[in-house]
Amino acid sequence: MPELGRPRVLLVDDDPDLLAGLVRTLRSEYFVLVTATSGAAALDLLQNHGPFAVIVSDLRMPAMDGVDLLGRARAVCPETVRILFTGQLDMDKAIAAVNEGAIFRFITKPCSRVMLALTLKSSVEQYRLVTAQRVLLQQTLHGTVQALTDILALANPLAFGRADRLRQAARELVSALHVDDGWEFEVAAMLSQVGWVALPPAVLKKVHERASLSRGEEAMIERIPKVAEDVLGNIPRLEGVRNILRYQAKHFDGSGDPLDSISGREIPWGARALKLISDVDDIESEGTLPSLAIDALCRRAGWYDPDILEALTAVCKARHTESWTLPVSKLRPGMILGRDIRASDGALLVMRGQEVTRGLQEKFRNFAGGFLGGDSIPVILQGRPDMPAGTGPPQP
Repeated sequence: MPELGRPRVLLVDDDPDLLAGLVRTLRSEYFVLVTATSGAAALDLLQNHGPFAVIVSDLRMPAMDGVDLLGRARAVCPETVRILFTGQLDMDKAIAAVNEGAIFRFITKPCSRVMLALTLKSSVEQYRLVTAQRVLLQQTLHGTVQALTDILALANPLAFGRADRLRQAARELVSALHVDDGWEFEVAAMLSQVGWVALPPAVLKKVHERASLSRGEEAMIERIPKVAEDVLGNIPRLEGVRNILRYQAKHFDGSGDPLDSISGREIPWGARALKLISDVDDIESEGTLPSLAIDALCRRAGWYDPDILEALTAVCKARHTESWTLPVSKLRPGMILGRDIRASDGALLVMRGQEVTRGLQEKFRNFAGGFLGGDSIPVILQGRPDMPAGTGPPQP
């Protein structure tokens, strides 16, 4: 296990005596030194026993030289700072490695203890700078997405309820397929409904009531993905999310919007998956059981990625739900609403499928005495395997 508070440096050389000498020379309270005598051993440490702030590799090693190792290290752990240890005769290769971006810098032999220690310290600081920037960007991105979804919840409960259901479905699908980096798909699922805020209230009402739409109103609906893409246009690091939204209506066989030559697995994976979970949600919203909704999708030849459809079918079959009835005042975070909640005047407050949060609890308190059907209207909730412990029906 890494020692808390002390960055770790991985030293790689095929000469164990040299490594032992470096450890003795560089012994420091500033960082922890770990050694490996081959490129394969170093990669195993990076993959299974990280993180490492810095990796220092000798250039000339059998089986896998230093340039090759550091290039692979960049793919395994891109934030780890890479240093090449080389002799004067290998300067051209070392400079080429720097120019190609495989390493942060190189150290020439012989190198004094002071120079080597200073180089490692500056490399550790570089690692801390890179990781701090990543955390800042992640927090900024998360905050931006949360702000957009909060605005959506206030402006359009209908769209927010659907967005929340799509987010839950996206998480289940990512977990079932063991997707390593599914955050763009999850964010796209959540933000796919942002464009609905541009619709007039009368059109929204007709959509929710599944009334017939005019051609002009249908055109408004068709523009929703483009509106969402434009809204996200100035947010950094969401390029992948915007690309998913751009192709979310595209069929696997290449038909559908946008009208271009992209088809099959050329369509972004997240867009293919979003198309599926969106269409399932549409069918279920009409009161169709999930199993029958999947059957309906299977009859649409050429629309969906068969591998993702198979995975989604397995997810739906494995989904375990429990239903019970509670007064609105007894709702707790983590529960999933099984039907819409409306104010006494019939106005939609929260849609079915939305997860209860503390913000929603506060919203319910503000409508005390104002729910359609009375203060203690029973609410159907659906349990999930990942529901937090203790979210079952509270005792009277």
